[in-house]
Amino acid sequence: MTVDPRNLRPSASFTPQHIAEIHRAADEGIYEIRGFGAKRRMPTFDDLVLLGASVSRYPLEGYRETCGTNVVIGGRFAKKPIELKIPITIAGMSFGALGVNAKEAIGKACTAMGTSSTTGDGGMCEEERQASKLLVYQVLPSRYGLNPDDLRRADAIEVVIGQGAKPGGGGMLLGQKISPRIAKMRALPEGIDQRSASRHPDWTGPDDLTIKIEELREITDWEKPIYVKVGATRTYYDTQLAVKAGADAIVVDGMQGGTGATQDVFIENVGIPTLPALRLAVQALQELDMHRKVQLIISGGIRTGADVAKALAMGADAVSIGTSALIALGCNKPVHVEDYEALGTAPGYCHHCHTGRCPVGVTTQDPKLQERLTADHGARLLRNYLSVMTLELQTMARACGKNHVLNLEPEDLVALTVEAAAMAGVPLAGTNWIPGRGTY
Repeated sequence: MTVDPRNLRPSASFTPQHIAEIHRAADEGIYEIRGFGAKRRMPTFDDLVLLGASVSRYPLEGYRETCGTNVVIGGRFAKKPIELKIPITIAGMSFGALGVNAKEAIGKACTAMGTSSTTGDGGMCEEERQASKLLVYQVLPSRYGLNPDDLRRADAIEVVIGQGAKPGGGGMLLGQKISPRIAKMRALPEGIDQRSASRHPDWTGPDDLTIKIEELREITDWEKPIYVKVGATRTYYDTQLAVKAGADAIVVDGMQGGTGATQDVFIENVGIPTLPALRLAVQALQELDMHRKVQLIISGGIRTGADVAKALAMGADAVSIGTSALIALGCNKPVHVEDYEALGTAPGYCHHCHTGRCPVGVTTQDPKLQERLTADHGARLLRNYLSVMTLELQTMARACGKNHVLNLEPEDLVALTVEAAAMAGVPLAGTNWIPGRGTY
């Protein structure tokens, strides 16, 4: 019998993906866990464009005129602020979520580029510490692997309140990734699923955060810059409270930020995109007269030098990358295709970081899989990627007539959609209109 094509009209609410997930949930009775970040469409830096110089402004000549990229983080209170050669840092990704070769590769690449890497949950990996000239040590709700000696060995400390992929939720590390070494570092049983706490055990509000920052300053003799990292939700208030608590720098992680493992429903439905989070954080700092005094690092979906340029133009002092750094190391690369197929996926679509079966040896504790990524080769790949991003950033800044990337400003931006204009707080292209603020 011929099927009437009118009966094949798909549902906008119950797409094939929704139907498949309902069937899976009904069959298994447990929520889906995955890695990577949000896959839904939302306004991004692609919805903004830079206004290059012409008659009203003149560009800089790329081969003759310099364009600075250095930035100092943590000069508010710390005796030894961090001096970065480029405003692109590597976000916290734990040893556990990543294999040891990946962590060492990240440290080597950052050292070569004059920027910082970050530990992530679970403590300090010695290979990353030795490879990293500048290492930021995260203090998370779990307190896994936290010890005073490593706090003092770090170059900065990042108090993590939340993460863009799961603000308000704790992290996960499934049992297949808890090797004997990981178990020892985190004081956990081997091979047993681990879930990190969603909030710090020793405070219930911003006043307690003030006390915690004071404790960290005392144990490190006021040398280390103290960052506070928040997942993007109530970003305006979170930023102001973190400044009041005494932070030297604020890290805001937008909804596009990735994770090693959490609930899919969390990744896709909690938090706000990076664009409005960045605008709200800048607004909060400006109203306190602390913009550029307390540094703002933005993360979540940064992929290119153009993304960096737009973030700096909106008011960030630096950016932090995670997912794109892993992709540079080989994540989702079309090699070992048979291993992707065994996971039920394909290169370019893989989000199986949580399984420990990473085909390219990045997010795994399996010794044989880790051999697919050597530290030296990974460092070369990531260094190349960071170099390209920096050159792209300088190209964009020079085109706007800037001799330093931090001289980029909101006037250098317009939006291509009404949504992006409203979220980023810049005019819709061809108009003077910022939705919600005035007339055409």
